[in-house]
Amino acid sequence: MPAGDSLTRAIAEEVCLVADDPHWATQFVEERERLLDLFPGRFAAIEHIGSTAVPHLAAKPIIDILAGVKTMTEADLLLEPLCRHGYDTSAEFNATLPDRRWLMRHALGRRTHHLHLVIFGGDPWIRQLQFRDVLRADAAIAARYEHLKRDLAGQHGHDREAYTRAKTAFIHEVLANAAWANHCNVQPQLPKP
Repeated sequence: MPAGDSLTRAIAEEVCLVADDPHWATQFVEERERLLDLFPGRFAAIEHIGSTAVPHLAAKPIIDILAGVKTMTEADLLLEPLCRHGYDTSAEFNATLPDRRWLMRHALGRRTHHLHLVIFGGDPWIRQLQFRDVLRADAAIAARYEHLKRDLAGQHGHDREAYTRAKTAFIHEVLANAAWANHCNVQPQLPKP
């Protein structure tokens, strides 16, 4: 399949959730090592985020990677070199993202990786890791999230942006409860639906 056809298909790929795959962790490690080898000293840290980073959680089979940089200017300078090494991106989409840059790897018309460049230690960095860690620590919250994602995939299977936007309220609620729980030193709990 020509590279352009693969990209076109990957961009339009439906939202499809699959069962947890133990290979996702290995795929993350392999890509993290590849990025660190290609760009030594350019990342403060690289973390596995998103649903593929949470054991036993159904997910889109796309490895989400959070890469910490010092400044957004540094993130912008990495876009072209990353694209020379297997990633694609959208200048128009990135222009809508004030606090991160987004790139995608794909193969055979399917997305394989999403790379999010953010300022290391900044709010987006912290929020992404907090949400991942709550899902890892609390099976009930993870189950509620999976149920929501399945419902939303059914509603917005052909519109990734709508699917992502529709998860936002749940994510904010989880993070707000986690922040309160950390402040009070108790386990985070969400109200019953």
